[in-house]
Amino acid sequence: MNDVWILTTGALVAAACGLLGSFLVLRRMSMIGDAISHSVLPGIVIAFLISGTRDSVAMLFGAAAIGLVTVFLIQLFQQGGVQSDASIGVVFTALFSAGVLLVSMFASKVDLDLDCVLYGEIAFVGLDTLGPAWLELPKAVWMVGTVLLLSAVVLGLFYKQFKLCAFDPAMAAAVGIPVALFHYLLMGLVSVTTVASFESVGAILVVGMLIVPAATAYLLTERLGVMITLSVLIGVAASVIGYFVADSLDASIAGCMVATVGVLFVLAFLFSPTHGVVRKLLRQRRAQVAA
Repeated sequence: MNDVWILTTGALVAAACGLLGSFLVLRRMSMIGDAISHSVLPGIVIAFLISGTRDSVAMLFGAAAIGLVTVFLIQLFQQGGVQSDASIGVVFTALFSAGVLLVSMFASKVDLDLDCVLYGEIAFVGLDTLGPAWLELPKAVWMVGTVLLLSAVVLGLFYKQFKLCAFDPAMAAAVGIPVALFHYLLMGLVSVTTVASFESVGAILVVGMLIVPAATAYLLTERLGVMITLSVLIGVAASVIGYFVADSLDASIAGCMVATVGVLFVLAFLFSPTHGVVRKLLRQRRAQVAA
């Protein structure tokens, strides 16, 4: 039965990340998930100091709050003229360093760090269950399923606004759409999804699924709706294939899932009907022959 929960959790993470990853790729903010994964340590420490416990719910609230602070600071620096990649690098290294200092000052005798609190292992998702006896499901399924539903509802209600903000923020502002509000709403969804998924499946799977399926879908279509759908399907397919590869090789499940989606990206990069390297080479060869 644990195999079913592993596959279910992997598919839910892939779907949740695929919905949001497409907008991150279009907005050139692909590494925001990685930034959040490093910068949430201060939130974990502060939550522990306030609550006095390592209860995962308190830790997740603290981490999610700092994730939103991370997004706000990155946006603030970008508006101040700092380049996007530099803003991300500065914020997550500064906040991660602050978290290390807080651990050394106030929690040096407590087993409190990202590995023990937030970076989970998908192989063990079936061991931690939650809910009544008649609906007892792994906590990971509850958490990731909830954020997936939340993201789907928000994106469904405001799809046109998110789409216009992603492609042409100036036009969105001109027609009266509050661009900053939708930016922070999107980043808030990314923060909550990232933090909720970390504890259950680990960092490598979340960051990989947030970026690579969307980048793969970007190579295959020029329509946002199709891109989002392909991103979700590619992520889910990679989760399923990666699990069986890991089972046959007795290897890391999360690692095989991300490696699988990486292979799918390479195939799209080579054979995409519009952006594929092979198609471009064939087009150049035909042009040379015609000349």
